[in-house]
Amino acid sequence: MCIMLLIAMIAPLRAQVIEFEQNGLRYQTLTRNGLTVMFTYLPTHLKNYEVLQVAVSNGSSVSWTVKPEDFTIQRKDGVTLLPLPPKQVVDRMLDRAGRNEVIKLVQTYELGLYGLSRLNSSSGYEKRRQQALAEVGSARLKAAAAASAVIYVSSKLLPGQSTDGAIFYPLNGRSSVPGTLTVRAAGEVFEFESLVLTTPEFP
Repeated sequence: MCIMLLIAMIAPLRAQVIEFEQNGLRYQTLTRNGLTVMFTYLPTHLKNYEVLQVAVSNGSSVSWTVKPEDFTIQRKDGVTLLPLPPKQVVDRMLDRAGRNEVIKLVQTYELGLYGLSRLNSSSGYEKRRQQALAEVGSARLKAAAAASAVIYVSSKLLPGQSTDGAIFYPLNGRSSVPGTLTVRAAGEVFEFESLVLTTPEFP
């Protein structure tokens, strides 16, 4: 009887958004159907973008595929922000972003990732970075490879696997306003309410 009462008390807590801070970044995390989604907004030097650092961990007994387009932001002004496809992110960063902006993006991402003790990513940024750097020779290509490794890509997660990456939302000239992040994955809807979006920092 006591065990059943304990389970009844714990079960609702698993569906609640948990917030915590690490290295000056405010994270939110939520678990549904065995899948855990965690994210924070990154202060960036890339103009006209909101950037999320996301991590996804599969604690269920089945495989789940989680794609960048599963993450949408509904702003309080009624505008919906859709993520930019990974290939377009890479192309735009290489064409328009300055070298210093890309370096700062990678450094900011690594600061959050490596300071996050609870994340043990099995197929995320660090693995992609090592693979990319092993395939290129010049310093310029290495910088481009490291930047592209930051980007979150569609991932099929087997039970026990996890991944991470950055998702880019073009602001199209709009300023940052609060919004709601919705993630549709694992047959569930993850909602993170009343987010205060960061204001992009420009060089």
